[in-house]
Parts: sequence; structure tokens; C-alpha cells
Amino acid sequence: MRHVILEHAEEGGYTVYCPSLRGCVSQGETREEALANIKEAIELYIESLNAHNEFVPPDIDVEIEAIAV
Repeated sequence: MRHVILEHAEEGGYTVYCPSLRGCVSQGETREEALANIKEAIELYIESLNAHNEFVPPDIDVEIEAIAV
């Protein structure tokens, strides 16, 4: 399991990324599409790391808080 962060894109749809895998980013027109796309991106990212005998970083716990500024 990997934690991901979904952000509403200004032009519509969603951008989604996996904080534990630097540069692993995807997008989609809907929440469901974005999540399906990042799942595939994560699988390919880890597959590539394994193919190159590189370290696969562990997942990290993510907390999001809203603060007034």
C-alpha cells in the first residue's frame, strides 16, 4: 500500500502524487481516473527500481492539516 495525495487541478481534474516515490506523479479527469493512473505509475516506478536493483523506498505516513493564514 502507498499513500497518495490528490489535488484539484486549476484547469479541472486532479493531479495525484506519491510522496514516498520522488517524481511519481499522474493526473486524471476524475478522482477515480487519477487514482487508477497513479496506481499504474507506482507499479511501473517500483518495477523499474527492481529491474535496476535499486532501493525501493518504504511508504511514508502522510498527514494533511489546514491552517489559517
